[in-house]
Amino acid sequence: MAEGIVDVTTSSWDKEITQNQGLVMVDFWAVWCGPCRMIAPTVEELAKEYTGKIKVAKLNTDENPDIASRYKIMGIPTIIFFKDGAKVDQIVGAVPKPQLKAKIDSLLAS
Repeated sequence: MAEGIVDVTTSSWDKEITQNQGLVMVDFWAVWCGPCRMIAPTVEELAKEYTGKIKVAKLNTDENPDIASRYKIMGIPTIIFFKDGAKVDQIVGAVPKPQLKAKIDSLLAS
């Protein structure tokens, strides 16, 4: 896992995500997913840029299907934003970095 990114699993989900205070961005992905590989460098860049402001996590949907189904993940990549443990927003698909930055900035400001 890249620097600044937490690899979450079913067993670490509550500790890392739902019990976390502040903003968390979770990238739901899978090894076989082309668009997931396309967006991965962007997620890594954002993790570095927002160090200390947000937590960035990745969850492999193939290895953790129960979490993926809990949040009704139908397509990947899906990025879900959590604030103080509650889901506040989500983006489905490989989107450009400026769109993700705008979302993060607006959630940090709210």
